[in-house]
Amino acid sequence: MLNMKTCLNTFFLLFFLAAPSSAVFLEVPIEGTIDGGLAAFVERNVDEAGRTRAEGIIFHVNTPGGRLDSAVRIRDIILAAKIPTIAFVDRSAISAGALITLACDSIYMAAGSSIGAATAVDLEGRKASEKVISYMRAQMRATAEAKGRRPDLAQAMVDEDMAVEGLTVKGKLLTLTYEEALRVGISDGTVTGLPDILSRLGKPWAEVVTARINWAERVVRFLTNPIVSSLLMSLGFLGLLIELKTPGFGLGGAIAIIAFILFFGSHYIIKLAGIGELLLLIAGITLLLLEIFVFPGFGVAGVTGIALVLISLFFSLVGSMPGKADFTAAMHTLGWTFLFTVGAGVLLIRFLPKSSLFRRMTMSMVQNSGGGFSPADTASDLIGRTGVALSDLRPAGKAEIEGRRMDVVTEGGYIEKGKKVVVSEVYGARVVVREG
Repeated sequence: MLNMKTCLNTFFLLFFLAAPSSAVFLEVPIEGTIDGGLAAFVERNVDEAGRTRAEGIIFHVNTPGGRLDSAVRIRDIILAAKIPTIAFVDRSAISAGALITLACDSIYMAAGSSIGAATAVDLEGRKASEKVISYMRAQMRATAEAKGRRPDLAQAMVDEDMAVEGLTVKGKLLTLTYEEALRVGISDGTVTGLPDILSRLGKPWAEVVTARINWAERVVRFLTNPIVSSLLMSLGFLGLLIELKTPGFGLGGAIAIIAFILFFGSHYIIKLAGIGELLLLIAGITLLLLEIFVFPGFGVAGVTGIALVLISLFFSLVGSMPGKADFTAAMHTLGWTFLFTVGAGVLLIRFLPKSSLFRRMTMSMVQNSGGGFSPADTASDLIGRTGVALSDLRPAGKAEIEGRRMDVVTEGGYIEKGKKVVVSEVYGARVVVREG
């Protein structure tokens, strides 16, 4: 379903195109940190501009950089655009922002703006691996060559070992001021704003429609925020833990499924997660379900399932072209997820079996006296009595206590069929046992 703002943008584009001798340019902001959500936003608007026969796209650039894989995706989208693309560097086009800017057909810069310093770094500002830097170097050169700009200048923005006479010395990355960029041919002119750009393009009467992020893109960027991603992963694991500690399939399983769908769905949309990660997740959850409903105890299937889920989450965080910074960020996110999950899990294990919520979930398993089983509400005299588990208790199941067959629930753990059990508590129609 189309967002209202998207519909309005399309309406205005069509309206102005229908007017005699009119021209419409779509302005697409490239602001803040470059991420997968921004790449999806750019892709949608470039497609929309092509469908509505816009005169061109003006990318309003002011960014310190961001994810390399997302920047390369935006760069490829711009290079493939069927209409003219113009970059307006308002203040800065640094690192990945420089790559995006160089992909445009023409570049205009405001007074005081700069472009360059495109080497890849990690979260602490240290250089990325030579493999990543080499890739970025090649991308910058190829982009400059594709648009008829000097490839040596593009390479010098990435490679500090490359000197450019009069601009930078060996050991320093190239960053160009607006005047230097104009002098060496990177910039096509210094402008005061969008009206000035339209005049230089020979379209002073043209209308400019600014693209706005829609609600779906806002949701995706919110869900892929590292803090929110960490929370979703924690909720997924906690849901699985609740499912292990409660009978049947219920609240815990629903929480886990919803959390993992939100996590992987949002990361799949922005192309951080792919089919491989999704298959790993499905395989991991399948093994966990087998562990819950088929195999007794917690063994190879459960451990393997958790490992596969963790691997799928990790690779969904690092993306398709990971550098050291991406691996570090993914480890940080998983680390916080692990700490939160362990802390919350300990509290759940300790307090969940005694909670009213747990009682409601397990009481639904209690049968009536039909079929040879005694109702639990007549068992208040059995506290401290011993018996034997007639089925695997996961944690609910059947036991024989003092010759009476009844439905019981453990204190939260797993008890294998045939093991001796002791009644520890009775809550109305709910009998709680532990291994004796």
